[in-house]
Amino acid sequence: MNSIISKTLDKVDIQILDILQKQAHVSNAEIARQVNLSSPAVHTRIKRLENEGYINQQVAVLNPEKLGFDLLCFVFISSNIHHSEKLDIIEEAFYQMPEVLECHCLTGEYDYLLKVANKDRRDLQAFIRKLNKLGITKIQTSLGLREIKYSNVLPILDDQNEEFVEK
Repeated sequence: MNSIISKTLDKVDIQILDILQKQAHVSNAEIARQVNLSSPAVHTRIKRLENEGYINQQVAVLNPEKLGFDLLCFVFISSNIHHSEKLDIIEEAFYQMPEVLECHCLTGEYDYLLKVANKDRRDLQAFIRKLNKLGITKIQTSLGLREIKYSNVLPILDDQNEEFVEK
């Protein structure tokens, strides 16, 4: 955690975050126009929001199908491993696998859920073999047939009146 003490987010901070999460490529000048501040003031706020950890990173979202990744899989994993050192090794292996887009530790029947991008069935088969080499024995794979909704946008503004939603 950054040593800078986090101040409370104000309405302008929330507006800036909302703009950036929807269109990260927008210029500081355009954000300044939308939130009624100067461009240098917006730049200062964005840097503070980054330093305080509100903004993790800004990235381009690629089209997986255009790049040949036609097989999106959700892999549920259960393990009989309960030693923290071995779990750390498994989790680090998940983290290092480039085809793993997301990894979530779960409660319930399964221990982990992986979102995995593969080009085809052969890629998926090779991926499952990697999991088997880690000592994972219970694997359930579901293939995504089509995407209904994809978003990274957090609902930080109330859509009806553009006000900050405080929980």
